Amino acid sequence: MQTKPNAVPDITLPSIANVKADETMFGHFLDWLGKLAVNLVVAALILFVTFWVAGWLAGVARRGLGRVHRKNPDPTLESFIASLVRYAVVAVGLVAVLQQVGVQATSIIAVLGAASLAIGLALQGALSNVAAGVMILLFRPYKVGDVIETSTRNGTVKSLDLLFTEIATPDNVKVMIPNSKVFGDVIVNYSTHRNRRADVVFKVPLKTDLVSVLQKMRERAEGDPRVRKDPAVMVEVVDLTEAFAQAAVRVWTAKEDYGPVKTDLMLAAHLWAEDPTRELPPPRKSKAPDPSPAMPGDSAHHLFRLPRPRSGPRKGRQSSPRSPRSPPTA
Repeated sequence: MQTKPNAVPDITLPSIANVKADETMFGHFLDWLGKLAVNLVVAALILFVTFWVAGWLAGVARRGLGRVHRKNPDPTLESFIASLVRYAVVAVGLVAVLQQVGVQATSIIAVLGAASLAIGLALQGALSNVAAGVMILLFRPYKVGDVIETSTRNGTVKSLDLLFTEIATPDNVKVMIPNSKVFGDVIVNYSTHRNRRADVVFKVPLKTDLVSVLQKMRERAEGDPRVRKDPAVMVEVVDLTEAFAQAAVRVWTAKEDYGPVKTDLMLAAHLWAEDPTRELPPPRKSKAPDPSPAMPGDSAHHLFRLPRPRSGPRKGRQSSPRSPRSPPTA
């Protein structure tokens, strides 16, 4: 009796299945890699557009506020609002970039909510600077263009941001001061009032004629066009010792002329304390703008400007017989 031979097992089927599985996984990997590349490119475009839109909207906000306050521009408010708009647009754009990459906004909110205490402690300084910037914007202890002095620096305010106040020192050095340090300390503003008082204290030896020196100082101060007539010039003796007499001259002047007037009076006091008969050059002119309003004729674009009279006979068109200026005919 013959037996039927056993069938030869097919050993190629598992290998073919493994190859197909590998090809499928490789295809999925290529698809995922392609989607990731596309998402990264789109995220980069979103980030680029975000920064461009942030700068554009900040400029639009600045120009819009400038048009609203055309008669009385406020650079401080313009700078602050422009910075606020820029940061808000950048924050929205970063959330959109994270969503495009694959990070869900709900998960971001959940993580931020769970770590709110740690984030608040970490950003305590930044949040205090933002709060101080808002308080500065509301109470206006200074504005852009003012000359201020803080506990550490003094200079001209160039910009007010959400976090920092930028000032330029007298030697033109850029200084960034956190808003919390500026608002939490003493602020001296030299630009708020139009007029300032210049006090010049000087010493006169006893061998010099004190009355003559004080009279010359009063005449020079009253004859200076930069010195205000009201309040009047004050000249007084503040101290008297065995070697010298100490006197003071107090004058009111415009804030733009404060430095030159004080320097001029100090130099005159020093020279006359040595020799009261010395001749000094006259004071210089004022650098302060004229506070008086402009006359209508001074404006180049005034609607009611009077025509200038012409010299000599008029040329061109002659008066017609019907003109009221023409003489009557016989």
